[in-house]
Amino acid sequence: MARYQVILAYDGTGFSGSQRQANSRTVQGELEKALSKLGWSDRAILMAGRTDTGVHATGQVATFDLEWMHSADRLLWALNKHLPSDLVVRRLCPASADFHPRFDATSREYRYRVFFEPIRDPLRSKFLWRTWPAVDEDALKYNASIFLGKHDFAAIGSRTTPKGTTLRTVTKAEWKKMPDGEWQFVVRADAFLYRMVRRLVFVQVSVAQGKCPLEKVQHALLKQGELLAGLALLLMRVRDRIVKAARAVAAVETEVSIAEVARAAGVSWPTANRHLGGKSGLDALLGAHPKAADPTDSRARLLAA
Repeated sequence: MARYQVILAYDGTGFSGSQRQANSRTVQGELEKALSKLGWSDRAILMAGRTDTGVHATGQVATFDLEWMHSADRLLWALNKHLPSDLVVRRLCPASADFHPRFDATSREYRYRVFFEPIRDPLRSKFLWRTWPAVDEDALKYNASIFLGKHDFAAIGSRTTPKGTTLRTVTKAEWKKMPDGEWQFVVRADAFLYRMVRRLVFVQVSVAQGKCPLEKVQHALLKQGELLAGLALLLMRVRDRIVKAARAVAAVETEVSIAEVARAAGVSWPTANRHLGGKSGLDALLGAHPKAADPTDSRARLLAA
């Protein structure tokens, strides 16, 4: 029996996050199914961290123990043969028996991609967040610096365990503008809270769009307060619009996709996917509000709403 370390890459579109869940498709679940075809029979693999619904990865680290009589290269090939097209093992190597991808990690890095356009772009919206109006570019670059160092991020994210700390040390936080106009927020820390990265991006963009003073964000960090009331209200309004659109689509369509809901709500696919909690969340929402027997809404009225 030997321990192996793997580097995973995946398109998070079709996954309800990385951690195994009952009745939902997850990265862990698909990897464990592939391993079981190679003789693996442990309770669970170990992963460096969790990613939410719709979040993509290029360097997720996982570990498992396996009785394998061939080379590491053969194991890499065999695993990828049994994995779906949206999940791949990029690298695989033997690891020490006590290696733990979560507790041995010294830092974690996220890259959040954004573009500012008044009209959606179907080819980019799957992997980038589209928002409008445009931002003050100098303000956006400056905003990232206030998160460097050790802070209590209770105002930004949620605890990863019921009694866990909300203290995190951020060692890198910067915005980069790409030649095609795309912006990337790169953040590295010892660990992250739930929803911390997306809220960091949302808060900074809101400040750079003039929707919230930077001083309020700094105050929230220092006082460990709740997420800024105005920004929280804006998030709630976006979710309400998406939920309303989902129910309207369900009134005229037998099958409802997140893409259709996003179009009806006038938001990007990642935004709709995130607020609905993936396809399983959409199905649960519509299951609680079944389609009417004789809908009166027409397709034209739906898209105009």
